[in-house]
Amino acid sequence: MVNIGITLGDPSGIGPEIVAKSLASMNDDKNHFILFGDRDNFEDILKICGINSKIKSDFEFVNVGNGQRIETGKVNAYSGEIAVKSIEEAVKYALKNKVDAIATAPINKEAIKLAGSKYIDHTSMLMDLTRSNFVSTLFEVKNLRITFLSKHMSLMEAVKYVKKDNVKRAIIETYYSMRLLGFNNPKIAVAALNPHAGELGMFGSEEINEIRPAIEEFMGKINVYGPVPADSVFHYASLGNYDAVLSLYHDQGHIAAKTYDFDHTVSMNPGLPFLRTSVDHGTAFDIAGKNMASHISMMEAIIKAEKYGILYKGNYMSLKQEISEVIK
Repeated sequence: MVNIGITLGDPSGIGPEIVAKSLASMNDDKNHFILFGDRDNFEDILKICGINSKIKSDFEFVNVGNGQRIETGKVNAYSGEIAVKSIEEAVKYALKNKVDAIATAPINKEAIKLAGSKYIDHTSMLMDLTRSNFVSTLFEVKNLRITFLSKHMSLMEAVKYVKKDNVKRAIIETYYSMRLLGFNNPKIAVAALNPHAGELGMFGSEEINEIRPAIEEFMGKINVYGPVPADSVFHYASLGNYDAVLSLYHDQGHIAAKTYDFDHTVSMNPGLPFLRTSVDHGTAFDIAGKNMASHISMMEAIIKAEKYGILYKGNYMSLKQEISEVIK
């Protein structure tokens, strides 16, 4: 049995709905679920979705609401506060080993900012709350896994960020992310930045000056390959040629994963003392509270938490010291 904590995300968005639909459709009696969020809002959503109220007694609920009514479909400070408190409580449970993994519904950056949060997203919040050496973002969709050199920065800044030292750190973080998930000797491909991997410098020099030198430093130590042209590397990884692809910027990897299978793409955060999985979509305020949201990605996030949760915790304990020595 896996103890899985599930945060309901921003209650003004689709988070409570997709969690409710996931749990109702899974009908999972093998694992234990603890929900974190606003109970009154969740019960309202159950009624809107026509889900049997029995679900309320099937799962443990940690209520962080104060009885205030939720304004559905709009950015507001109270919903941001609920989202932040849900994450904080879930982390406390995880650090006390009351849950083995956490699956999170989407939050809204503007709402948590209105609530006074100093964080811009889940990742930065979780890293700080757990004082982790590193936290990577890893997508898994079917047989394709993707990590990212950079995420939330402009494309121009992302290109400038493609430097040897940054690529080296990303390779190391990808390696340990895969080790934490149970891949003892992972095959990692580094995507190229320029068309045709720069074509020997005709279409850019980053592959020659920054990416290839970073890869070469790991030869004989880590199974890392590349730079592999980005128009083919994700396809080859989906066929099993590589265990993971290091994407060099946000959209390079996001487009590949979401085109391959939008609904089944799950985001994970290796590096934490516990595994965190999540949907790879936002709060969708425009359809919140209307029983229109697809729950597939949320259900996949819960399934991944079950699949990797216990394994990840064991690997984290055995690799913790090594990681702290390698990644500063």
